[in-house]
Amino acid sequence: KMAKVVTSLASKAQQLVVFTRPKLATAWKYSKVELRPPTMKEFPEIQNGFQNLIVSAKTGGYKKLTVREASLNALVGLEIMFWFFAGECIGKGSLIGYNIPGATNWDVHF
Repeated sequence: KMAKVVTSLASKAQQLVVFTRPKLATAWKYSKVELRPPTMKEFPEIQNGFQNLIVSAKTGGYKKLTVREASLNALVGLEIMFWFFAGECIGKGSLIGYNIPGATNWDVHF
């Protein structure tokens, strides 16, 4: 019985490896491009993007966006906000508040 279970588990593990290998390769390919920091050559492009954003805000160019473009822009903004909050939680080591020794006084005062 045990040999049958081990053989079954080995077979399932092999199927899992075969199934996930191409998906992991695709994820790795995109993560090498999307998760790297910007190079020095890309900083002028970033600056132009911010300048275009400011010009669009001043001239009302955002009113000419399609619903799809506006939705995608909102999703990108939400993703940036999510990663900011996730980084904050990781940095402070908890979900709620900072633990600063001596900063709080929980004694009852009458």
